[in-house]
Amino acid sequence: MAGFETAQVLSLVIGVVLPLLTGYVTKASWGGGVRAIVLAFLSAVSGFLTEALSAGSAFDWNATLLAVLGTFLVAVGTHFGFWNPTGVAAAVKSAGVKDKLDLAA
Repeated sequence: MAGFETAQVLSLVIGVVLPLLTGYVTKASWGGGVRAIVLAFLSAVSGFLTEALSAGSAFDWNATLLAVLGTFLVAVGTHFGFWNPTGVAAAVKSAGVKDKLDLAA
């Protein structure tokens, strides 16, 4: 049985941090659907980059799709299972990109 590859561990760690990054770069007034799309996009970028960094001479699309899906599922799970209940998600969202109405106050 082989051990974990660096790309797999990196993808897992990135999946834990992506919900916070998504909350930070989106406006507080944006709905959950927009945040989900941003999170899916960031997961896709992460999956492609981790596979590109770990690929030797051949790029493996199946491994890339699995990394994207795994990163997205870990990100959603940690958001709803850890970041949201502890209040960290709300704190990051309020510290991130501001709406025009927030700037006037």
